[in-house]
Amino acid sequence: MAKNRRIPFGYQMINGEITTHPREVYAVSKIFAEYLKGRSLLDISKELQAEGIPYHPCEDSTWNKNMIKRILENEKYLGTEIYPQIISPDIFHRANNKKLKKATNICIVPDELKEIRNMTICAECRKRLFRNQNGTWTCKTYRCGAFEFKATDQMILSAVLNMLNSAIANPSLLDTDSEMSVYTPDGEVLKQNNEVSRLMDNPEIDYDRVKCAILQLAQMKYDCCTYSDIPQKTELLKKQLLDKKQQNTLDIELLKKCAEYITVSHNATIGLELINGVKLNNITERSKEIGSYDDTCD
Repeated sequence: MAKNRRIPFGYQMINGEITTHPREVYAVSKIFAEYLKGRSLLDISKELQAEGIPYHPCEDSTWNKNMIKRILENEKYLGTEIYPQIISPDIFHRANNKKLKKATNICIVPDELKEIRNMTICAECRKRLFRNQNGTWTCKTYRCGAFEFKATDQMILSAVLNMLNSAIANPSLLDTDSEMSVYTPDGEVLKQNNEVSRLMDNPEIDYDRVKCAILQLAQMKYDCCTYSDIPQKTELLKKQLLDKKQQNTLDIELLKKCAEYITVSHNATIGLELINGVKLNNITERSKEIGSYDDTCD
């Protein structure tokens, strides 16, 4: 671990007086110049490490981006009564203004969008979507590829709000053809049923054998039954939306109770997959720039 420097990087003490350190001055100047060219703090630290310039004069310390950050922010390089000037005010202020602007442009995601992001997937590959800092969404799955048409925060929020409002206004959109329990006998069941009938028609009934055959038939029939909780989920959905008024802003908690996923396709169709498997789609206008949307829901 690197020691804390008593004298800022770029300076040294000679005969009780603080003066510049030529090799470190070169590094300080390089840091400011490279940062203004657009290089990242990490890249600059790696380059200084590769050049073999130690951060601490008494040890082979490893550069990191925090060291670069401290150097960029150190006003002593502008010159004081004790420290000679190394960086001009123009370069210093341009570098720090750039750093400040970059910090304020960091993608700060509102709480509602964090919830939306957790639910939003690519309609094609079913992988979670990536939200860019400019508020557009895309798929970064290698085999799927980036979206040709842009989907924005506002498009997704508006589309989801529209689909929820459509479901509130038209509960029939929530209906499915699914039944709670479905019995679909296969050939083996029919064969076993015939076997039971044959045993029962025998004048000399072997009751133990008939009993075993009937129990086996019952098990086979049970295995051919499928259970679905979709009807229950449909009723739960209707209760969640019952007496709800049209929403002006998206109710995130209501959305989480009603939907499993928000899907966005490469052609900018935004969908809502409800907890009972029903899929609603909001048709969006195609735009390769910042696409727009309409209020059509099917």
